[in-house]
Amino acid sequence: MKSPYTGKEMKVVYEPRTWSFRGEEYTYIHTAYECEDSGELFTTSESDDAGFLQVTNQYRIRYGIPFTDEIIAVRKRYGVSAAKMSAILGIGTNQWRLYESGEVPSVSNGRMIRSIMNPSVFLDLVESMRQQLTDKEYANISGRAKQEIAKADDYQIEAYECRRVFSTVRGADNGYSSTSLLKLKTIMVMVLKECGEVFCTKMNKLLFYIDFLSYRERGFAMTGLCYRAIDFGPVPDRWDRVYSEFDEIRQEPRPIGEYEGNVLVTDAEVDDSCLSDDDKQIITAVCNHFGNCTSREISAISHKEPAWQKYCTTHARIPFSEAFNIKAL
Repeated sequence: MKSPYTGKEMKVVYEPRTWSFRGEEYTYIHTAYECEDSGELFTTSESDDAGFLQVTNQYRIRYGIPFTDEIIAVRKRYGVSAAKMSAILGIGTNQWRLYESGEVPSVSNGRMIRSIMNPSVFLDLVESMRQQLTDKEYANISGRAKQEIAKADDYQIEAYECRRVFSTVRGADNGYSSTSLLKLKTIMVMVLKECGEVFCTKMNKLLFYIDFLSYRERGFAMTGLCYRAIDFGPVPDRWDRVYSEFDEIRQEPRPIGEYEGNVLVTDAEVDDSCLSDDDKQIITAVCNHFGNCTSREISAISHKEPAWQKYCTTHARIPFSEAFNIKAL
């Protein structure tokens, strides 16, 4: 970002601050741009949004309030409009639409939204307002809810598979990212399409940089993974399970000097419909920056990161607040 006074590029400044949200104080990392001549600090709408998300993510976790993507997903699951969902829950006409745009629900509304993720609860609500729906509306909405109830076993299997791969639920440890097997697979396939075959060691570092850059720029990570600082650099928890989970991604042996290692390869086409444009830009930026690095080179780069240096002796999880200390990007 250029200074409005001098036209020179300004340096990025990260500093911890507190933000009062709904009567409570939350700590977050504030991003600003400093004009070296005037000393004045400037922000952008993107940096302000990222700071706000750091705060509201903590609030949502504290009070069990669903995240924006979860709110959008539950409505689509039942195939109803935002206005109709507002009516079913008995909230303001445009309230659900505001929640899908990022407004944080009240604690009571948030918990009610979480409760209707159970299709049996949602069906009870639909039944309670039967007289306010047309016959067609009632048949469509109740029918969809009953279909979701019938899928209970499928959801239990999906939840079990997620628990095998992801070492924690959504929260601070994974940068407030959703735990989606589809999204994780899509990210890795996209990386392999952009970088070609990649040794597991390099993939560990690429995913680390994708997640931590995403958190720094937007206030939330992308893959749903947590990371530990081990001797060979930052790695995702359960990385061996991650790389063997998807049929579309194979491990093949390759020689490394006198040794042999495993590379990840794929023949799958990229269906990136589950990724946002911002997701894709971050993945591409990381792949462009490190695409030509060998596993040894990117490992050496990661060893210079405070995010690894602070925690490598204990092999502890790396907190996402370290995203603001990343040097390589």
